Amino acid sequence: MERRLVIVAGPGVQMLDVSGPLDVFAEANVQAGRAVYRTEIVSAQATTIATSSGARLLADRTIFDADPGAPDTVLVAGSPDAPHRRPAAALLDWLRRTAPSARRFGSVCTGAFALAEAGLLDGCRITTHWAAADALARRYPAIRVEPDAIQVRDGPVCTAAGVTAGLDLAVALVEEDLGRELAKRVAAQLVMFFKRPGGQMQFSRSGAAEPSGRAVLQEVQRWIAAAPAEDHSVARLAERAGLSPRHFARLFRSEVGMTPADWVEAARVAAARRRLEAEGLSPKQVAALTGFANADTLRRAFVRHVGITPAEFRRRNGVG
Repeated sequence: MERRLVIVAGPGVQMLDVSGPLDVFAEANVQAGRAVYRTEIVSAQATTIATSSGARLLADRTIFDADPGAPDTVLVAGSPDAPHRRPAAALLDWLRRTAPSARRFGSVCTGAFALAEAGLLDGCRITTHWAAADALARRYPAIRVEPDAIQVRDGPVCTAAGVTAGLDLAVALVEEDLGRELAKRVAAQLVMFFKRPGGQMQFSRSGAAEPSGRAVLQEVQRWIAAAPAEDHSVARLAERAGLSPRHFARLFRSEVGMTPADWVEAARVAAARRRLEAEGLSPKQVAALTGFANADTLRRAFVRHVGITPAEFRRRNGVG
């Protein structure tokens, strides 16, 4: 049975959010030796779409054209400005009408903002581009955003992280439909990981969280970030803030949203990343310079925050 797969694209869409999944499904047809997927691009406005790269994309139809029936899958492609503008009312109406009628629906990158605005992600676990994850979570608190995930499946909802993660999601959907071996052949033909190692935060350049809370807490956070190798025990931080250790820890957790120890670890990992990228130091050297007891402690913290080891991070960034 042929599956009709719709990718929704609006003005300023990121080209790879559309073309990446399309290439995966096209290759799946080749590997299957038959037309398993019939793909179409549906535009939120005019048939000709100006993409974020300046290239023009020609849609098969628009949301205003007659609907040929319920699709098997609906994916909303993202755009760099999606977090900063509200989707058109006509697109939201179309999504509310069409997406729930599909077997599955979801988004690539910041396409999640349109689905969220339409109310279709409430109560769901989803992901989006790491740089937009906080904004999405703040704007739509009923959604559980997983900022490190490459792709997330929650019931009929399937979402991918930033840009190239649309390929990962498409391969996962092919595996669901046609089996692991065929999906692995698709990934091999496209020279991509079948299951990408690590999460998307390994690509983040945001570092540690921005200082938050009242002024005295922000001053403490800036001190931690500036001198990650210093003694940042609760007692020492509380002394710097002029508070008792118990009151400081409670206040920090309440206003910053994490414990002082967790913030210190995140700041040290961010500092370690910068040194691994820019200076070409070994993990052992970086551990000593960023406040970790040894290379093994750094490794465990790095894997928790970045998803890969410091050594692997160096290799992927062309260092050493």
